[in-house]
Amino acid sequence: MPYLIDGHNLIPKLGLRLDAPDDEMELVAILQEFSRLSRREAEVYFDGAPSAQARTQKFGTVTAHFIRLGVTADSAIKARLQKMGRGARNWVVVSSDHEVQNAAQKAHAESISSDLFAGQLKHAQASAPQATGERILSAEEIDEWLKFFDKKE
Repeated sequence: MPYLIDGHNLIPKLGLRLDAPDDEMELVAILQEFSRLSRREAEVYFDGAPSAQARTQKFGTVTAHFIRLGVTADSAIKARLQKMGRGARNWVVVSSDHEVQNAAQKAHAESISSDLFAGQLKHAQASAPQATGERILSAEEIDEWLKFFDKKE
């Protein structure tokens, strides 16, 4: 099931700061990794964007909606749920706002709090295999390289 996420509601639950200049992009990066690991799509909503910066932008399987000043992420999420109609039941809404949770319930979407989802994100990060950038060669590959360099001499 894909996610609809209230971004500014989730940021502080992950230990990020709302007043940091790149807080939204830090969250998008975390969501990208989570989406990759869980093979789920996510839409995240951030309110408070100046009119010139209000936009929707794709980051792989994560879609970020930067909602213009004067409109809340909550109202954008509720509008998205309404627009989905019956399809909303296939989505998980992440917000600690009771109005958004009620809208999710009314649309038959699953709803979880930002605290609970933050825990899921942290767990996924902790259990993900860490890439070292190094690849271990098999015995056959080592033999092939040795033969290759032996021929060069």
